[in-house]
Amino acid sequence: MRVTLYGKPGCHLCDDARAIVEQVCGELGVGWTEIDITQDPALFEQYGEQIPVTFVDGRQHDFWRVDPLRLRKALTTQ
Repeated sequence: MRVTLYGKPGCHLCDDARAIVEQVCGELGVGWTEIDITQDPALFEQYGEQIPVTFVDGRQHDFWRVDPLRLRKALTTQ
């Protein structure tokens, strides 16, 4: 999976981010996964105030909002 989305249930920004990640990754044929930070105390401590947080290829890409153009560029630029 090239994209990881960290979020939690009931987070409207996470819902918005999920829709963008799903759309962009779907169009590009790129795998992605979502991790619920409420299931891991260390992740909740680390990202609780920044969610949603997206990672591309293991590096933090965005937090709070996902810009679809920026995500697309990160996934198509080598």
